[in-house]
Amino acid sequence: MTATRRVPPGPPRRAAPVLLRRLVGDRLEMMRAAASEYGDAVRISMGPKTLYFFNHPDHAKHVLADNAANYHKGIGLAQARRALGNGLLTSEGELWRKQRRQIQPAFQHKRIVQQASAVAEEAAKLVGRLRAHEGGRPVDLVKEVTALTLGVLGRTLLDVDLSAFEAVGHDFEAVQDQAMFDMVTMGMVPGWVPLSKQLRFRQARQDLQRVVDRLVAERVSRDGGRIEGEDALSRLIVATRQEADRKVARQRMRDELVTLLLAGHETTASTLGWTFYLADRHPEVMDRLHAEAVEVLGDRLPEFDDIHRLRYTSMVVEEVMRLYPPVWILPRQAQADDEVGGYHVPAGSDVLICPYTLHRHPRFWDAPEQFDPERFDRDRASDRPRYAYIPFGAGPRFCIGNHLGLLEATFTIAMVARELRLRKVPGYRVVAEPMLSLRVRGGLPMTVHPAG
Repeated sequence: MTATRRVPPGPPRRAAPVLLRRLVGDRLEMMRAAASEYGDAVRISMGPKTLYFFNHPDHAKHVLADNAANYHKGIGLAQARRALGNGLLTSEGELWRKQRRQIQPAFQHKRIVQQASAVAEEAAKLVGRLRAHEGGRPVDLVKEVTALTLGVLGRTLLDVDLSAFEAVGHDFEAVQDQAMFDMVTMGMVPGWVPLSKQLRFRQARQDLQRVVDRLVAERVSRDGGRIEGEDALSRLIVATRQEADRKVARQRMRDELVTLLLAGHETTASTLGWTFYLADRHPEVMDRLHAEAVEVLGDRLPEFDDIHRLRYTSMVVEEVMRLYPPVWILPRQAQADDEVGGYHVPAGSDVLICPYTLHRHPRFWDAPEQFDPERFDRDRASDRPRYAYIPFGAGPRFCIGNHLGLLEATFTIAMVARELRLRKVPGYRVVAEPMLSLRVRGGLPMTVHPAG
């Protein structure tokens, strides 16, 4: 006699039209409402799709780490291949393992230590650009921190100056928007349909291919055809040279480099934007950031070992990533039948782990909606499960650039807090968009004032 398989609770099928409207309009609220109403395991039926949403640290550990081999990238990321290709973010199996091995040396600890000065110098450039606006008209902070993160990415991972490619930020916005559009529409809208969004994406893809071609050509020319560097660009060139088909090699280079450029700058820019927005709303936090930066750094640029001395700054970064994680959802697809939290998950099912809701789970976080950096004080005991906090994902596909991103965010926040005060322009409403980028109309307008 076959035992009855437990099925997670969830809204009835007749609720599908409402859920679809929420999916298009406010995905974050849809996930929060599902967790609030049905608990840690929810079954969501939307037309031909059935989503299994799991919102407990044990569930995240099982899907992302313990049984990760059974869960490939799922809904959204699968469709995003049209925008991103088969880069490190979307590839699977042996291709993904090969890509990870090839690029891993560029993120080694010794390289991050060596690149700390470049991060500090780029942060100093940001402070200089912001200081130029002191007492003047509002500055678009999102634009400025995006320039910072592209500058850091170019110097630390690619060994190039990306300032010559100013339009690349707009191209990435078009790629990101297309990836989210493909996710929401389940990839059912053909690419040839002349929607304005898709036309912008096609143009952006062409622009990015030209950028990739130029970066590769300049590197080959600079090195006289002998590529021996340990930076990511050099390693990608060497790897793609092994492809027999030049067209395949060119496509692979575009996919991997575009993924690296997008993932390498957007997430940190988002974290920085949210940090300054929250610091504006909590002046006492900015006061402590300023005091720590003055005490630890004095008037010099930060060095690698300062990452351990800027304790409060690190706590602020961690709390910002709790409330607004760089990646808001981790979609997977079950390859074989499984059981998660005592519930049956059929093969082929779409499974969702949502850091945004997991980081606000009232069972594991006191006052979860409150911005409180003190909860990450190393001297404060906590029995919180390890997988209650996964801003960089977990398991084999843990974000490869987490250490560089944390270094960049910590140095930048400390240097800006030491020198300046950033105040949000009244009347602008900031919202958490689906990719958790900090966006308002035209960016995040803030006014710049001297610190102290």
